[in-house]
Amino acid sequence: MQTIGHLINGERVAEDTRTQEVINPSTNQLEARVCLASKATVETAIAAAEAAYPAWRAVPPIKRARIMFRLKDLLEQNANKICHLLTCEHGKVLNDAMGELQRGIENVEYVCSLPELLKGEHCRDVGPAIDSWSEFQPLGVCAGITPFNFPAMVPLWMWPMAVACGNTFVLKPSERDPSAALFIAQLGLEAGIPAGVLNVVNGDKEAVDTLLTDPRVQAVSFVGSTPVAKYIYATGCAAGKRVQAFGGAKNHALIMPDADLDNAASALMGAAYGSCGERCMAISVAVVVGEQAADALIDKLKTQIATLKVGDGRDTANDMGPLISSAHLEKVTGYVTRGVEEGAELVVDGRGLVVDGFEQGNYLGASLFDRVKPGMAIHADEIFGPVLCVMRVDTMEQAMEIINNHEYGNGTCIFTRDGEAARYFADNIKVGMVGINVPLPVPVAYHSFGGWKQSLFGDLHAYGPDSVRFYTKRKTITQRWPASDVREGAQFAFPSNR
Repeated sequence: MQTIGHLINGERVAEDTRTQEVINPSTNQLEARVCLASKATVETAIAAAEAAYPAWRAVPPIKRARIMFRLKDLLEQNANKICHLLTCEHGKVLNDAMGELQRGIENVEYVCSLPELLKGEHCRDVGPAIDSWSEFQPLGVCAGITPFNFPAMVPLWMWPMAVACGNTFVLKPSERDPSAALFIAQLGLEAGIPAGVLNVVNGDKEAVDTLLTDPRVQAVSFVGSTPVAKYIYATGCAAGKRVQAFGGAKNHALIMPDADLDNAASALMGAAYGSCGERCMAISVAVVVGEQAADALIDKLKTQIATLKVGDGRDTANDMGPLISSAHLEKVTGYVTRGVEEGAELVVDGRGLVVDGFEQGNYLGASLFDRVKPGMAIHADEIFGPVLCVMRVDTMEQAMEIINNHEYGNGTCIFTRDGEAARYFADNIKVGMVGINVPLPVPVAYHSFGGWKQSLFGDLHAYGPDSVRFYTKRKTITQRWPASDVREGAQFAFPSNR
């Protein structure tokens, strides 16, 4: 049985004191055992990162960028292996795994432009013979704590930019599916990242708390659920760290009466049921304006759900794989049951699905609710599974009120042919990422990702331009070289650009 250890100071390290099972969700069979790092092991990784920092920050940005170019090539060359690891440990279908990896590679491509991103600003003659400029310097040791649902992409949001900016890094991936993140980190070393600059520790709360409280760690980035994000943010900030913590979501799609309902239904299928709904940008609620539009949309969704193929992720014919664990399957199934108890109309029931040859897998079919009301648990809570709720309203204003009143504000979208309505929606909706006839408005790599309200704790978004700011600190320098033969008197007034 394979034991998955850590990557510390360029070496693979294994512990046998505490381990956790890594389960293939398609079969519920044991894939491997992952070591859970002790506090001492995490501290060893932090120490390695701290020791590597002075030499690494002195490497010219262009040379650090060249390593990122080589990393991009290695990711593409090893794409099939990475996606196989994703499918075996997470369960997502192979084409979805390939899409996840490609989004991660796009972030590495953005990092390759690092010399341009770190140029800073320069002004000549801000005063008589006085020049001023700013530059962006690294922070030191940084850390990332990443979720199970994107084992490759989210780590690639974090450490490539952090490392390229001159920081060193300790990554704590999800212990549920750690192999892809560990393998990608090894590719980083193969690309030329020196030992100690990038470290990976697998673990649980003990590892997380060590990263949050160790004074040598300067910044922490986290992606996960809102309760944990609140804890990460509060604990890290109390320890004096720079923290960004991305929490949960409940993303709504507003369907206007004039929308192309065929396209909207197809878009909702992928947005609600892709990756088994285990996405923070999944659309889990469709708010439909008008009874006629709602009836038509329900009919179209029912027809498409009937053709949905659910099964093992390694079979490219399947559209949806299993949920991550049997415990999560029980949780999501419980929400479906609760939705019925609270009075919502269960149009399609995905419970009890059995896949031939994978009878022990964590499978739940696509579930569809109609006539969901605010206050129901299936609307209030992030379910993180293949459950789509349809809510009916009379006006666009009512729909926007439902969206704006929700505690989460990660992503949303509107389907309409009316440009005026789309512009009004984009201007006035209280959500961080907005799509117009785009169901999953995930920004591309050269923009930044982040929600509002209880979906993000911290001031800066992930990847893109905000990531440069998160992983650097600005220094402004003002200089003057007076003539050597001039003796100046003291100036007691506040200096100006006289």
